[in-house]
Amino acid sequence: MTAGTTDAQRRHDPSVRGFASDNYAGVHPEVLAALALANGGHQISYGEDAYTAHLQDVFRSHFGERAEAFPVFNGTGANVVALQALLPRWGAVIAAETAHINVDECGAPEKIAGIKLLTVPTPDGKLTPELIDRQAWGWGDEHRAQPLAVSIAQSTELGTLYTAEEIRAICDHAHERGMLVHVDGSRLANAAASLELPLRAFTTDVGVDVLSFGGTKNGLLMGEAVVVLNPDAVKNILFLRKMSMQLASKMRFVSVQFEALLSGDLWLRSAGHANAMARRLEAAVRDIDGVEVVRPVQANAVFAILPREVSERLQKNYRFYFWNEHTGEVRWMAAFDTTEADIDNFAAAIAEEMGKR
Repeated sequence: MTAGTTDAQRRHDPSVRGFASDNYAGVHPEVLAALALANGGHQISYGEDAYTAHLQDVFRSHFGERAEAFPVFNGTGANVVALQALLPRWGAVIAAETAHINVDECGAPEKIAGIKLLTVPTPDGKLTPELIDRQAWGWGDEHRAQPLAVSIAQSTELGTLYTAEEIRAICDHAHERGMLVHVDGSRLANAAASLELPLRAFTTDVGVDVLSFGGTKNGLLMGEAVVVLNPDAVKNILFLRKMSMQLASKMRFVSVQFEALLSGDLWLRSAGHANAMARRLEAAVRDIDGVEVVRPVQANAVFAILPREVSERLQKNYRFYFWNEHTGEVRWMAAFDTTEADIDNFAAAIAEEMGKR
């Protein structure tokens, strides 16, 4: 091989699209351009670079002057670091039974962070003050892990959204009982686009203490951030991030992605587009005989029930996941790069397969 050449080859067909996850999408071109901009030369490692320093101003423009961002590698890492920073060793966090921290993180909050999860069944993935009270008890009882935090997801694992008023009610209720509030915001941008609210309007301004801010699902190559909104609520987050293996040595390449995402309106454009494509899909399948959309489409997810054999045939050409093996419920996700043609072709394939029954 001669100098300047590479044996790397494209090993996938970029025309193939799926609806399994917004993580399937590639990197937004504007984010790729930012990565190239940050490349070259030397910058201090482990977060002492110019891009990470500037990133603090970027996050504060969205979340308020007390906000501080701590970039990490992934969403599970963000949740683990954030919850550890809120809780003592004997602390527990109340969460919906369907929460990502409970069902999709391989037990990391409990195994890695040593945090007890106290879960509550919910009809729509959303907690309420009344549901929180099912687990908010036993303070001072040395035999019970102490419920000292509440974690909600925005949007939820079921694609539903909390209003700003609902989050304020949860924060007020939790704070009155001496508990802190964490938001798993892997799709926080999708929530803001759907609610048509600034990010701080349903986080900082309603009393959220710390959140995990998602980037990967909205066009980043990699990277999430723990965003501390109430510095009085967290302890030792710098050490916890390192101990949890979430401190990037070349952090400039994580930070510059968030700068590209959040300095302008890229975050909102991308999330709003993904939401619109989910609504387009819901509208396209709504009247197909035998297809039932079973949850409100409030962000970029569509949940539907159709015959299992139809889903399995569709999966040969379009990747998506079964959400509930017993009912046949599936989940279809739209991403920043999902096109109208992608939606229309998929809906046509669903109609065609349903017609073969």
